[in-house]
Amino acid sequence: MAFVGTYEHTLDAKGRLVLPAKFRSHFADAAYLAPHDGCIGLWTPEGFQEMTERLLGEARDGVISPGVLRRFSSMSEEVRPDAQGRIMMPSRLQEFANLDREIIICGAIQRIEIWNASSWEAMADELDESVEIAFQQGSGI
Repeated sequence: MAFVGTYEHTLDAKGRLVLPAKFRSHFADAAYLAPHDGCIGLWTPEGFQEMTERLLGEARDGVISPGVLRRFSSMSEEVRPDAQGRIMMPSRLQEFANLDREIIICGAIQRIEIWNASSWEAMADELDESVEIAFQQGSGI
């Protein structure tokens, strides 16, 4: 399974986000929200487990400090979509990613990323340039 595509959505007044229909079946039972590189990552339970095992290994090997793991886990949240495919976005995660009403939901292969729309647009040209350079260098993407 690979998450792909970009979708414009909004957070409602209660901090709920409607998942794109294309992604809903992957999160029917549960999903995990966590801070990730200036945005909020959304993982399937299996994907979140894989990521936490990797982080535990990095903490054990001294690649990251235990504090990183502690902060990551304390900011993460298990959520369950309601019948309309909405998930609640905790205020601490909204603040972390500077989320307001207008947001971008994009596939990032192993996870979904939830961005403040202005932050996403500010990065768009840089991302396009990176992809173009990768093509020119023959990376195969």
